[in-house]
Amino acid sequence: MTTSRPKETDLYAPVKALLEGQGYVVKGEIGAADVVACRGEEDPLIVELKTGFSLSLFHQGVERQAITDTVYIAVPRGTGAAFGKALKSNLALCRRLGLGLITVRLSDGFTEVHADPAPYRPRQNKRRKTRLLREFARRTGDPNAGGATRQGLITAYRQDALRCAVLLNAQGPTKASLVASGSGVARARDIMATDHYGWFERVSKGIYGLKPAGVEALESYAGVVKGLSA
Repeated sequence: MTTSRPKETDLYAPVKALLEGQGYVVKGEIGAADVVACRGEEDPLIVELKTGFSLSLFHQGVERQAITDTVYIAVPRGTGAAFGKALKSNLALCRRLGLGLITVRLSDGFTEVHADPAPYRPRQNKRRKTRLLREFARRTGDPNAGGATRQGLITAYRQDALRCAVLLNAQGPTKASLVASGSGVARARDIMATDHYGWFERVSKGIYGLKPAGVEALESYAGVVKGLSA
């Protein structure tokens, strides 16, 4: 019976049974490897066992790749959304590193192979790439320090909203098309109508004004506003 705090040795028997079912001869603790399996003239297969995902587990897996290309890591299978999220992110990391991944359900020894070792073949997301380059091109200057938290970042969208706010603050309620032409923000109407930051109000059809929160934003982002006109 497995205790509430599993040990690495609890994983050994289920992993060994899995590999023996595939025709391997399996032995534990050979050299620095937790599990070594051999089948005919094939390169050896190595499995590193850990009671959970950790950086050291991935380090060990990568180190074993100096011996063979067929390296797996094995961890106990958990339950719930938290484990599912961890499994998904660590599975992606395994694929990038060329490692295989096995989980073991300790309650009954059920093993599942989620990935086999294979060279990593990255697939770029063209939509994300286009979005990244568009934001880079639209953003004026470099207002954010790399590594800053996402909250309060100066995005191109926020810069455009500030441009609209500057014009409305100076001219009062203004027709959306005139805000667009006067501020140079082609999407001014959408920005003011959506009012993502709570700065704008629709005074009448096609006419927008600045809320008190918008005036406060111009004060809070005075340095950013100055940079937009530089």
